[in-house]
Amino acid sequence: MACFLVPMTIGIILTILEKMTGHRLLERLRVDILNALLLGGSAILGFEHLWHGEVVPWPPFLTAMTNPTEIPVMLHEMMTVGLALTATTTALWLSIIMLINIKTKIHITGILNNRDKRVSISP
Repeated sequence: MACFLVPMTIGIILTILEKMTGHRLLERLRVDILNALLLGGSAILGFEHLWHGEVVPWPPFLTAMTNPTEIPVMLHEMMTVGLALTATTTALWLSIIMLINIKTKIHITGILNNRDKRVSISP
């Protein structure tokens, strides 16, 4: 119903923070990757909800909002499925960041080792 709204909201908040602060820490943590994962996944899931008729292009936009008895079900889905999607996406982002850091350390170590192994040829 509306599970895609949770990661989309987090992605929008992170994008606003990134644009407003321009903080070096956000660049170092590669928040842009997290934003791409959150907003891209939300867009795809939103399209899927639109395809199945759960989201409509007229107010109230979410079909669950038309019937007041379905609103608690929608909120429960947002809190369970939406938060699970966001947590899984964040875990994926953390593993990507760890792999980037490991690869960078291996690359730097390889460069340093090759520099130390240079042999000077004397005439």
